[in-house]
Amino acid sequence: MAKRIQFATHGGPEVLEYRAYTPAEPGPLEVRVQNQAIGLNFIDTYFRSGLYTPPALPSGLGTEGAGTVEAVGSAVTQFEVGDRVAYATGPLGACSELHVLAADKLIKLPYFISFEQAAAVLLKGLTVQYLLRQTYAVKGGETILFHAAAGGVGSLACQWAKALGVQLIGTVGSAEKAEQAKALGAWATIDYSHEDVVQRVLALTEGRKCPVVYDGVGRDTWERSLDCVAPRGLLVSFGNASGAVTGVNLGILAQKGSLYVTRPTLAGYADTPARLQAMADEVFGMLDSGQLHVEIGQRFALSDAADAHRALSGRQTTGSTILLP
Repeated sequence: MAKRIQFATHGGPEVLEYRAYTPAEPGPLEVRVQNQAIGLNFIDTYFRSGLYTPPALPSGLGTEGAGTVEAVGSAVTQFEVGDRVAYATGPLGACSELHVLAADKLIKLPYFISFEQAAAVLLKGLTVQYLLRQTYAVKGGETILFHAAAGGVGSLACQWAKALGVQLIGTVGSAEKAEQAKALGAWATIDYSHEDVVQRVLALTEGRKCPVVYDGVGRDTWERSLDCVAPRGLLVSFGNASGAVTGVNLGILAQKGSLYVTRPTLAGYADTPARLQAMADEVFGMLDSGQLHVEIGQRFALSDAADAHRALSGRQTTGSTILLP
Protein backbone atom coordinates (compact mmCIF):
# COMPACT_ATOMS: atom_id res chain seq x y z
CA MET A 1 0.00 0.00 0.00
CA ALA A 2 1.01 3.60 -0.59
CA LYS A 3 -0.56 7.03 -0.12
CA ARG A 4 -1.76 9.46 -2.78
CA ILE A 5 -3.92 12.52 -3.38
CA GLN A 6 -7.14 11.79 -5.26
CA PHE A 7 -10.49 13.40 -5.99
CA ALA A 8 -13.85 11.76 -6.73
CA THR A 9 -15.75 14.95 -7.67
CA HIS A 10 -14.72 18.27 -9.16
CA GLY A 11 -14.57 21.39 -7.06
CA GLY A 12 -12.32 23.44 -4.83
CA PRO A 13 -9.35 22.24 -2.79
CA GLU A 14 -11.73 20.61 -0.33
CA VAL A 15 -12.40 17.74 -2.79
CA LEU A 16 -8.80 16.52 -2.49
CA GLU A 17 -8.39 13.39 -0.38
CA TYR A 18 -5.24 11.80 1.04
CA ARG A 19 -5.90 8.09 0.60
CA ALA A 20 -4.16 4.73 0.75
CA TYR A 21 -4.08 2.82 -2.54
CA THR A 22 -2.35 -0.11 -4.20
CA PRO A 23 0.08 1.02 -6.94
CA ALA A 24 -0.12 -0.86 -10.22
CA GLU A 25 2.63 -3.15 -11.41
CA PRO A 26 4.50 -1.55 -14.33
CA GLY A 27 3.55 -2.85 -17.77
CA PRO A 28 6.23 -4.01 -20.24
CA LEU A 29 7.16 -0.44 -21.25
CA GLU A 30 6.45 1.24 -17.93
CA VAL A 31 8.43 2.25 -14.87
CA ARG A 32 7.38 2.70 -11.25
CA VAL A 33 8.97 5.69 -9.55
CA GLN A 34 9.32 6.24 -5.83
CA ASN A 35 8.76 9.98 -5.60
CA GLN A 36 11.05 12.11 -3.48
CA ALA A 37 9.52 15.44 -4.50
CA ILE A 38 6.43 16.45 -6.50
CA GLY A 39 5.82 19.66 -8.43
CA LEU A 40 2.61 21.65 -7.96
CA ASN A 41 1.34 23.50 -11.04
CA PHE A 42 -1.72 25.48 -12.12
CA ILE A 43 -2.73 22.68 -14.48
CA ASP A 44 -3.40 20.58 -11.36
CA THR A 45 -6.12 23.03 -10.35
CA TYR A 46 -7.67 22.76 -13.83
CA PHE A 47 -8.12 18.99 -13.48
CA ARG A 48 -9.38 19.36 -9.90
CA SER A 49 -11.95 22.01 -10.83
CA GLY A 50 -13.17 20.23 -13.97
CA LEU A 51 -11.82 22.76 -16.48
CA TYR A 52 -9.82 19.83 -17.81
CA THR A 53 -11.35 16.34 -17.73
CA PRO A 54 -9.42 13.43 -16.20
CA PRO A 55 -9.75 10.00 -17.83
CA ALA A 56 -11.93 8.73 -14.97
CA LEU A 57 -13.07 9.48 -11.44
CA PRO A 58 -11.81 9.00 -8.81
CA SER A 59 -8.57 10.32 -10.24
CA GLY A 60 -5.04 10.90 -9.11
CA LEU A 61 -3.53 14.34 -9.57
CA GLY A 62 -0.28 15.89 -10.73
CA THR A 63 2.05 15.28 -13.67
CA GLU A 64 5.49 16.30 -12.34
CA GLY A 65 7.84 14.59 -9.95
CA ALA A 66 11.33 13.32 -9.26
CA GLY A 67 12.63 10.26 -7.49
CA THR A 68 14.22 6.88 -8.01
CA VAL A 69 13.19 3.98 -10.22
CA GLU A 70 11.60 1.36 -7.96
CA ALA A 71 10.52 -1.19 -10.60
CA VAL A 72 10.77 -1.56 -14.39
CA GLY A 73 8.69 -3.35 -16.99
CA SER A 74 10.00 -6.38 -18.84
CA ALA A 75 10.74 -4.48 -22.06
CA VAL A 76 12.33 -1.38 -20.53
CA THR A 77 16.00 -1.11 -21.40
CA GLN A 78 16.88 2.54 -20.82
CA PHE A 79 16.26 2.59 -17.06
CA GLU A 80 17.29 0.41 -14.13
CA VAL A 81 16.14 0.12 -10.53
CA GLY A 82 17.85 2.86 -8.54
CA ASP A 83 18.20 5.38 -11.39
CA ARG A 84 17.56 9.01 -10.49
CA VAL A 85 14.77 10.26 -12.76
CA ALA A 86 12.30 13.08 -13.26
CA TYR A 87 9.15 13.59 -15.31
CA ALA A 88 6.77 16.38 -16.21
CA THR A 89 4.51 15.05 -18.96
CA GLY A 90 3.36 11.78 -17.47
CA PRO A 91 -0.21 10.70 -16.73
CA LEU A 92 -2.12 12.04 -13.76
CA GLY A 93 -1.02 10.55 -10.46
CA ALA A 94 2.26 12.25 -9.59
CA CYS A 95 0.85 13.38 -6.21
CA SER A 96 1.65 10.01 -4.69
CA GLU A 97 4.38 8.06 -3.00
CA LEU A 98 4.66 5.70 -5.99
CA HIS A 99 3.79 6.52 -9.58
CA VAL A 100 3.66 4.29 -12.66
CA LEU A 101 4.24 5.87 -16.06
CA ALA A 102 5.59 5.07 -19.51
CA ALA A 103 9.37 4.92 -19.67
CA ASP A 104 9.44 7.37 -22.58
CA LYS A 105 7.99 10.06 -20.29
CA LEU A 106 11.03 9.87 -18.00
CA ILE A 107 14.36 11.65 -18.21
CA LYS A 108 17.50 10.75 -16.30
CA LEU A 109 18.35 13.29 -13.66
CA PRO A 110 21.89 14.72 -13.81
CA TYR A 111 23.93 14.39 -10.63
CA PHE A 112 24.02 18.17 -10.17
CA ILE A 113 20.21 18.50 -9.98
CA SER A 114 18.50 17.54 -6.70
CA PHE A 115 15.10 15.87 -6.51
CA GLU A 116 13.58 19.05 -5.08
CA GLN A 117 15.13 21.19 -7.82
CA ALA A 118 13.84 18.84 -10.51
CA ALA A 119 10.30 18.77 -9.13
CA ALA A 120 10.34 22.56 -8.80
CA VAL A 121 11.78 23.37 -12.22
CA LEU A 122 11.13 20.71 -14.83
CA LEU A 123 7.56 21.46 -15.97
CA LYS A 124 7.99 25.21 -15.61
CA GLY A 125 11.44 25.13 -17.19
CA LEU A 126 10.24 23.09 -20.14
CA THR A 127 7.35 25.54 -20.52
CA VAL A 128 9.69 28.54 -20.61
CA GLN A 129 11.97 26.69 -23.04
CA TYR A 130 9.24 26.16 -25.60
CA LEU A 131 7.75 29.63 -25.06
CA LEU A 132 10.96 31.63 -25.47
CA ARG A 133 12.91 29.29 -27.75
CA GLN A 134 10.27 27.71 -29.97
CA THR A 135 6.78 29.27 -29.95
CA TYR A 136 8.41 32.65 -30.53
CA ALA A 137 12.22 32.62 -30.57
CA VAL A 138 12.95 35.85 -28.73
CA LYS A 139 15.98 37.85 -29.81
CA GLY A 140 18.37 40.08 -27.92
CA GLY A 141 17.21 43.68 -27.83
CA GLU A 142 13.49 42.86 -28.10
CA THR A 143 11.02 44.06 -25.48
CA ILE A 144 8.40 41.49 -24.51
CA LEU A 145 5.50 41.32 -22.05
CA PHE A 146 5.13 38.39 -19.67
CA HIS A 147 2.18 38.16 -17.27
CA ALA A 148 2.56 36.89 -13.69
CA ALA A 149 6.30 37.50 -13.74
CA ALA A 150 6.82 36.55 -10.09
CA GLY A 151 5.09 33.17 -10.38
CA GLY A 152 6.68 29.80 -11.00
CA VAL A 153 6.88 30.09 -14.80
CA GLY A 154 7.35 33.86 -14.78
CA SER A 155 10.29 33.80 -12.40
CA LEU A 156 12.14 31.46 -14.74
CA ALA A 157 11.13 33.51 -17.79
CA CYS A 158 12.63 36.64 -16.22
CA GLN A 159 15.98 34.92 -15.81
CA TRP A 160 16.01 33.21 -19.21
CA ALA A 161 15.02 36.40 -21.03
CA LYS A 162 17.81 38.35 -19.33
CA ALA A 163 20.32 35.66 -20.31
CA LEU A 164 19.21 36.09 -23.94
CA GLY A 165 19.51 39.88 -23.79
CA VAL A 166 15.75 40.40 -23.94
CA GLN A 167 13.98 43.22 -22.10
CA LEU A 168 11.11 41.53 -20.26
CA ILE A 169 8.26 43.64 -18.90
CA GLY A 170 6.55 41.61 -16.20
CA THR A 171 3.10 42.14 -14.73
CA VAL A 172 2.76 41.53 -11.00
CA GLY A 173 0.17 42.02 -8.29
CA SER A 174 2.15 43.82 -5.58
CA ALA A 175 5.20 45.94 -4.90
CA GLU A 176 6.87 42.95 -3.24
CA LYS A 177 6.40 40.80 -6.33
CA ALA A 178 7.66 43.65 -8.51
CA GLU A 179 10.90 43.65 -6.54
CA GLN A 180 11.19 39.88 -6.87
CA ALA A 181 10.70 39.98 -10.63
CA LYS A 182 13.27 42.74 -11.05
CA ALA A 183 15.76 40.86 -8.88
CA LEU A 184 15.32 37.86 -11.19
CA GLY A 185 16.01 39.86 -14.32
CA ALA A 186 12.84 41.64 -15.40
CA TRP A 187 13.71 44.85 -17.24
CA ALA A 188 10.57 46.57 -15.94
CA THR A 189 7.43 45.63 -14.04
CA ILE A 190 3.79 46.73 -14.04
CA ASP A 191 1.78 46.38 -10.84
CA TYR A 192 -1.71 45.72 -12.19
CA SER A 193 -3.23 46.37 -8.75
CA HIS A 194 -2.90 50.11 -9.39
CA GLU A 195 -1.25 50.62 -12.80
CA ASP A 196 -2.84 50.50 -16.25
CA VAL A 197 -1.04 47.69 -18.03
CA VAL A 198 -1.67 48.94 -21.58
CA GLN A 199 -0.67 52.52 -20.84
CA ARG A 200 2.50 51.42 -19.09
CA VAL A 201 3.46 49.15 -21.99
CA LEU A 202 2.93 52.05 -24.41
CA ALA A 203 5.12 54.29 -22.24
CA LEU A 204 7.87 51.71 -21.78
CA THR A 205 8.02 50.89 -25.51
CA GLU A 206 7.57 54.49 -26.69
CA GLY A 207 4.32 53.48 -28.34
CA ARG A 208 5.69 50.51 -30.28
CA LYS A 209 4.12 47.81 -28.06
CA CYS A 210 5.62 44.29 -27.96
CA PRO A 211 6.31 41.82 -30.76
CA VAL A 212 5.15 39.03 -28.45
CA VAL A 213 3.03 38.87 -25.30
CA TYR A 214 3.01 35.76 -23.12
CA ASP A 215 -0.26 35.32 -21.21
CA GLY A 216 -0.73 32.45 -18.79
CA VAL A 217 -3.54 34.21 -16.91
CA GLY A 218 -6.31 33.83 -19.51
CA ARG A 219 -9.75 35.37 -19.24
CA ASP A 220 -8.89 38.38 -17.05
CA THR A 221 -5.98 39.59 -19.19
CA TRP A 222 -7.01 38.56 -22.72
CA GLU A 223 -8.22 41.97 -23.92
CA ARG A 224 -5.36 43.88 -22.32
CA SER A 225 -2.85 41.46 -23.77
CA LEU A 226 -4.16 42.03 -27.30
CA ASP A 227 -3.79 45.78 -26.78
CA CYS A 228 -0.11 45.31 -25.90
CA VAL A 229 0.83 43.39 -29.06
CA ALA A 230 2.55 45.33 -31.85
CA PRO A 231 1.03 45.18 -35.36
CA ARG A 232 1.54 41.73 -36.86
CA GLY A 233 2.80 40.55 -33.49
CA LEU A 234 1.96 37.38 -31.57
CA LEU A 235 -0.11 36.74 -28.46
CA VAL A 236 0.88 33.47 -26.82
CA SER A 237 -2.01 32.34 -24.61
CA PHE A 238 -0.56 29.41 -22.67
CA GLY A 239 -2.63 29.18 -19.49
CA ASN A 240 -5.97 29.76 -17.76
CA ALA A 241 -5.08 30.92 -14.24
CA SER A 242 -8.13 33.22 -14.15
CA GLY A 243 -10.33 31.01 -16.33
CA ALA A 244 -10.48 29.95 -19.95
CA VAL A 245 -10.66 32.45 -22.80
CA THR A 246 -13.96 31.90 -24.61
CA GLY A 247 -16.06 33.56 -27.29
CA VAL A 248 -13.08 34.80 -29.27
CA ASN A 249 -14.00 37.02 -32.21
CA LEU A 250 -11.29 36.62 -34.84
CA GLY A 251 -12.21 40.00 -36.27
CA ILE A 252 -10.62 41.66 -33.25
CA LEU A 253 -7.22 40.43 -34.46
CA ALA A 254 -7.68 42.45 -37.64
CA GLN A 255 -8.89 45.51 -35.76
CA LYS A 256 -5.88 45.54 -33.45
CA GLY A 257 -3.23 45.23 -36.16
CA SER A 258 -3.37 41.91 -38.07
CA LEU A 259 -2.31 40.04 -34.96
CA TYR A 260 -1.45 36.38 -34.52
CA VAL A 261 -2.64 34.24 -31.59
CA THR A 262 -1.51 30.75 -30.57
CA ARG A 263 -2.56 28.41 -27.74
CA PRO A 264 0.43 26.10 -27.26
CA THR A 265 0.91 23.26 -24.78
CA LEU A 266 3.99 21.45 -23.55
CA ALA A 267 2.66 18.18 -24.96
CA GLY A 268 2.59 19.76 -28.39
CA TYR A 269 6.32 20.46 -28.24
CA ALA A 270 7.72 17.63 -26.11
CA ASP A 271 5.93 15.09 -28.29
CA THR A 272 8.78 12.58 -28.67
CA PRO A 273 11.33 11.24 -26.14
CA ALA A 274 14.14 12.86 -28.14
CA ARG A 275 12.49 16.31 -28.11
CA LEU A 276 11.64 15.98 -24.42
CA GLN A 277 15.23 15.07 -23.55
CA ALA A 278 16.67 17.86 -25.69
CA MET A 279 14.42 20.44 -24.04
CA ALA A 280 15.24 19.14 -20.57
CA ASP A 281 18.96 19.17 -21.38
CA GLU A 282 18.72 22.86 -22.23
CA VAL A 283 16.89 23.59 -18.96
CA PHE A 284 19.47 21.67 -16.94
CA GLY A 285 22.28 23.36 -18.84
CA MET A 286 20.88 26.77 -17.91
CA LEU A 287 20.77 25.69 -14.27
CA ASP A 288 24.30 24.31 -14.35
CA SER A 289 25.66 27.49 -15.90
CA GLY A 290 24.05 29.64 -13.22
CA GLN A 291 21.92 31.54 -15.74
CA LEU A 292 18.82 29.95 -14.26
CA HIS A 293 18.04 29.56 -10.58
CA VAL A 294 14.97 27.84 -9.23
CA GLU A 295 13.35 29.37 -6.17
CA ILE A 296 11.34 26.96 -4.04
CA GLY A 297 9.05 29.39 -2.32
CA GLN A 298 6.87 26.84 -0.55
CA ARG A 299 7.15 23.24 0.63
CA PHE A 300 4.05 21.31 1.73
CA ALA A 301 3.64 17.76 2.96
CA LEU A 302 1.83 15.62 0.38
CA SER A 303 -0.97 15.19 2.92
CA ASP A 304 -1.45 18.98 2.91
CA ALA A 305 -2.03 19.24 -0.85
CA ALA A 306 -5.36 21.01 -0.33
CA ASP A 307 -3.61 23.81 1.56
CA ALA A 308 -1.07 24.07 -1.25
CA HIS A 309 -3.88 24.41 -3.81
CA ARG A 310 -5.49 27.17 -1.75
CA ALA A 311 -2.24 29.09 -1.64
CA LEU A 312 -1.63 28.64 -5.37
CA SER A 313 -5.15 29.61 -6.44
CA GLY A 314 -5.10 32.57 -4.05
CA ARG A 315 -1.88 33.86 -5.66
CA GLN A 316 -0.17 33.63 -2.29
CA THR A 317 2.87 31.82 -3.66
CA THR A 318 6.15 32.95 -5.14
CA GLY A 319 8.50 30.87 -7.23
CA SER A 320 7.78 27.15 -7.24
CA THR A 321 5.79 25.03 -4.82
CA ILE A 322 6.62 21.40 -4.13
CA LEU A 323 4.96 18.57 -2.21
CA LEU A 324 7.02 16.15 -0.15
CA PRO A 325 5.79 12.54 0.35
